[in-house]
Amino acid sequence: MSDLKDKNIIVTGASGGIGNSIIEKFNQAGANILASGTRAEKLEELKSKYANIKTLKFDISQSDKINEFIDNATNELGGSLDCIINNAGITQDNLAIRMSLEEWKKVIDINLTSTFLISKSAIKKMLKNKSGRIVNITSVVGHTGNLGQANYTASKAGIIAMSKSLAIEYAKKNININCISPGFINTPMTDKLEDKVKESIISKIPSARLGEPNDIANAVLFLCSNQSSYINGETLHVNGGMYMA
Repeated sequence: MSDLKDKNIIVTGASGGIGNSIIEKFNQAGANILASGTRAEKLEELKSKYANIKTLKFDISQSDKINEFIDNATNELGGSLDCIINNAGITQDNLAIRMSLEEWKKVIDINLTSTFLISKSAIKKMLKNKSGRIVNITSVVGHTGNLGQANYTASKAGIIAMSKSLAIEYAKKNININCISPGFINTPMTDKLEDKVKESIISKIPSARLGEPNDIANAVLFLCSNQSSYINGETLHVNGGMYMA
């Protein structure tokens, strides 16, 4: 998408499978990319693969340093910010009666609170440009619920509602805020599933396959481009028909 050429873009959670694909797509589009994550060796791999991208190691659980992170990332990109993709997140699964308060709070704090704080800081940068795009990565289970994931599903559902509110607040400022809700995607995380579990998941997907990281990356690229300029406060479901809103 030619309108993304030279746009300044931050991607969190860049060291995972979906993050890698997002980086690749933006690189092909000619964007200026800052990739962020917690694994320095993975960020170095990205830097060696894509010579023009910048990297910044950061753990989004450090909520008191998020403003500093956005400042540093924006400065690395030349002082302005066009798009941010909030892709970082964690799981800490347990059945509800066994889930500790710490397990609940950690997932909510990282997935929801930190996404809010990053978005808030990014919006301040985008207001100076009088335009911007924020794409928040949620999950199909934020709509359906899931066994052993009360904390994770709550965090992902919260991101969706939060994104709608932010979209209402800043639509007049030409800032579009949307979500992408992936289904089950072929990543190292799903590779660890037992064959029987994987077969059970696939049996519930009308497309009869797991998604690929590129399926999510293509959707991200679309929501950051001018082709989506009249889409705001929406959730784009990329799940092979597993859940239809």
